[in-house]
Amino acid sequence: MNVKIKNISSHEIPKYETPASAGMDLRANLTAPITIEPLERVIVKTGLYIELPLGYEAQVRPRSGLAAKKGITVLNAPGTIDADYRGEIGVILVNLSKEDFTIVHGERIAQLVVAKHERVEWVETDELTDTIRGAGGFGSTGTK
Repeated sequence: MNVKIKNISSHEIPKYETPASAGMDLRANLTAPITIEPLERVIVKTGLYIELPLGYEAQVRPRSGLAAKKGITVLNAPGTIDADYRGEIGVILVNLSKEDFTIVHGERIAQLVVAKHERVEWVETDELTDTIRGAGGFGSTGTK
């Protein structure tokens, strides 16, 4: 599938790093480093604009290494970029560590996964089909 991308940054467009990669790294497009203090959140611009076909979304997800090693994650993970959005891709990062973290221009800050999605039409009803799980949620199917 071909997707249009506009790149105003100085780094190359995102690419899959391995043949089995689901996501592509997004890089920070900065004029100066940004320091995120503990529990602080910032929106980091990427310099990228995309035009997705109808029926697709782009999901902005955390980078596992950045989260595990530095406590930096995407706040609204996954963030959704809709097919009709034409603005610059920004990444909401939060610092969940106890130390300041500095982001520099070109740093890999998140990953982007393009996914197909469905649209539903709601059918209102007064009753739903019974299941074994029923209304159990939030850990109700876990082992004891």
